[in-house]
Amino acid sequence: MSATAALSEVQPSDGVSLEIENHVATVSINRPHVMNAVDEATTARLNEIWDRIENDSDIRVVVLTGAGDRAFCVGADMSAAAVDKTGLQYWADLDPNGFGGISLRTTLDIPIIARVNGYALGGGMEMVLGADIVVAAESAQFGLPEPRVGRLALDGGISQLVRKIPYTQAMGMLLTGRKAPAVEMATMGLVNDVVPAAELDAAVDRWVQDILACAPTSVRAVKQMVTRTTHLSARDARAVRLPALMDALDSSDSAEGVLAFQEKRRPVWPGK
Repeated sequence: MSATAALSEVQPSDGVSLEIENHVATVSINRPHVMNAVDEATTARLNEIWDRIENDSDIRVVVLTGAGDRAFCVGADMSAAAVDKTGLQYWADLDPNGFGGISLRTTLDIPIIARVNGYALGGGMEMVLGADIVVAAESAQFGLPEPRVGRLALDGGISQLVRKIPYTQAMGMLLTGRKAPAVEMATMGLVNDVVPAAELDAAVDRWVQDILACAPTSVRAVKQMVTRTTHLSARDARAVRLPALMDALDSSDSAEGVLAFQEKRRPVWPGK
């Protein structure tokens, strides 16, 4: 089904909902009874969803959130069987795509907006670190409390936080397991927008519309270049012939963008 048509999938058994409409996919962890904590079934479903989104060229942006108003996601379901594993067993069984199938995924060339409506802790914080844009309610709180229960944030929490915010700020959180409010995370540079809870959806939609205003092929190329060339110098990164880059340079979008500018109208993106 084309992403331009409305689609809604809700599977209560795995606690994840997927809605696709007008090129926007909304992925919601729907387990408010455990503050949207993730168990094995939820992880499997999330991986299925991310794989599906990767293969749908009509989807241009993803909004990731949690159900309710208390939590985005508080990480692994501590009531689930996974907590019976030793630290080494947990480490050996880590998902290559990271927590929730997204915190370390490098193959998704579609921008992800994290709509943080409450607590983003542990794996939930790692999912935020896997997003491209973060919009948070004023009441949202962020943290990697794993050391306080004798565990480690191995799904990108440790490695990603020190790359996304200043070193001392990251270490201040990592070494104490403390929670930080959305406003503080914005000053550190992790959160793009902090708004009252009642304005969260409107703020997210503004970011969505700004992305949709851009050429889809250009947006995919930008994200692919960022995710696949971070280990290179800027000059070497420019020279890499990535698939999305080549598609964008030889796309109908590039012709339409110039023509629309010349004709002083909004572009109508072919998306190819």
